Amino acid sequence: MKFPALLTGLLLACALPAAHAEDKVLRQAFKVAETGFDPAQISDIYSKSIAGGIFDAPLEYDFGARPFKLRPATLAEMPEISADFKTITMRVKPGIYFADDPAFKGLKPGERRELTAEDYVYSIKRHYDPQWKSANLYLLENVKIVGLSELRQELMRAKKPFDYDRVVDGLKSLDRYTFQLKLGVADPRFVYQFADAGFLGAVAREVVEFYGDKIMEHPVGTNAWRLGEWRRSSRMVLEKNPNYRDVRYAETAPPGSDAKLQAEVAALQGKKLPLVDRVVIDVIEEAQPRWLSFLSNESEVIEEVPIDFASIAMPGNKLAPNLAKRGITMTRYPRADIALSYYNMEDPVVGGYTPEKVALRRAINLAIDLDKEIRLVRRGQALKSQSSVPTVAYGYDPAFKSENSEYNLPKAKALLDMYGYMDIDGDGYRELPDGKPLSIEYSTLADGERRQLAEQWQKSMDALGIHVRFKIGKFPEQLKAANAGKLQMWMVGWVGTTPDGDTFLALGSGAAKGKANKPRFELRAFDALYEKQKAMPDGPERQALMTEAQRLLIAYAPYKFHVHRIYTDMAQPWVRGYSRNIFVRDYWKYVDIDTAALPEAR
Repeated sequence: MKFPALLTGLLLACALPAAHAEDKVLRQAFKVAETGFDPAQISDIYSKSIAGGIFDAPLEYDFGARPFKLRPATLAEMPEISADFKTITMRVKPGIYFADDPAFKGLKPGERRELTAEDYVYSIKRHYDPQWKSANLYLLENVKIVGLSELRQELMRAKKPFDYDRVVDGLKSLDRYTFQLKLGVADPRFVYQFADAGFLGAVAREVVEFYGDKIMEHPVGTNAWRLGEWRRSSRMVLEKNPNYRDVRYAETAPPGSDAKLQAEVAALQGKKLPLVDRVVIDVIEEAQPRWLSFLSNESEVIEEVPIDFASIAMPGNKLAPNLAKRGITMTRYPRADIALSYYNMEDPVVGGYTPEKVALRRAINLAIDLDKEIRLVRRGQALKSQSSVPTVAYGYDPAFKSENSEYNLPKAKALLDMYGYMDIDGDGYRELPDGKPLSIEYSTLADGERRQLAEQWQKSMDALGIHVRFKIGKFPEQLKAANAGKLQMWMVGWVGTTPDGDTFLALGSGAAKGKANKPRFELRAFDALYEKQKAMPDGPERQALMTEAQRLLIAYAPYKFHVHRIYTDMAQPWVRGYSRNIFVRDYWKYVDIDTAALPEAR
């Protein structure tokens, strides 16, 4: 039985679990379904957000600091990094424990499983194990951790399982709490990766071996939360981890915060984290039900106010008077992300490096009107992209302008005419230079925003004379197909996990084919620039290399970079201390609920 969108929203809102009188419950919704919670297997932001609350990386970002700054999470002190950036030594703080789990056998009554250096060594090695098909392996292989890639290749050739007990020079424990990495290439910013718990969070070997192929369903970590309930693609409930160490709130309000937030942050000082008892996250893909659940007080926070309601919720980018009267607060921020469409470079129609193939992609890109997209679909909540690097990341150059942002339909048509893409049969659509039909397949999701974007693509391609068909699907399935190179074109977002543009240049790295580099683009000239800039400290020389690499991505056009999005979150009046650090996934532990301010009908 199908329900109208409005009724569906109300049903979903009513289905959200009610809080026990003694509990503080923070409720919100994801607009896209998760895929699972194993750091070695996940790559999407939604799954990594949950994993980031369960697992601990060695480092974390200071929640309120700007510019963004790293600090120890499970380490006793900041990592010791050699002058040549090739040796990193980390010391784990004693007395940190995993959540209790049946996987930890042989423990005495009252005994808990302590986090050790070997847990991080094991967790890093898991990305090299072909069994887990890590989408983030390229981030480790880029720095050539001594001996690990060689071990992986040796065992793959011998068709043997990965040997976790084999000690390699580039990654080993020095004692119970100390581990060390030795890199084959210098990378001054590699340490940033150790603040991403959804990637390098500590996973206990016993848990992986106990649950085997079901490990995606059984995350067991040392961070503030444990998974209390999971209904796949529907609901996730995080509960306090009773074994979480004694960490006290000591954050600062971000620069520019209003007096209200500053007072709330001051009042939270010294309180034990996490501040709430449970986090309930429902997957509500449609914008209207997600917005209604917030308006009807059925969620504490709405991340990314749906753009369909931007003019109602924040006319002129100011909080609407009726919402301000209710005490709702608004947080607006640019994200380290890029919304993009990609072309599968191995596809016989849109892929390839010959002039006529490049011309086809460039022409399609020139036919996309980004100003119209921002105005009509994104309701002004985005900035037009010149390249992949967003405004908040190092490597962004405000003076850099490119063809990527240009809308020029006559130029696009002339480019296709020049390379023989003509309407031979007079049906209004062009054929390939060899006379065969020209048709492109564009994969996208079913939500309202993507439907509107697809409509804009349809109009643009009709105007250009290219037949386009749309393949609608679910995000987890499309992500799997994209990683396998089975999608011809796909619109997707890419979110940075560090405040550096390298993450966004990795979209073109040959080493990241099928991972970050979903179009499977491979160009030696680009790879040379990418590898060279990685080894350099920040400065004018590195910036120049990054800019040149961006020019090559624009010239060969494996992507159409659309926009860098601006997000607006809103929080209910009973939420305390809500702000955003775009590189902190588990913000939930820094937010409190004022139970005295809760409405009666909640």
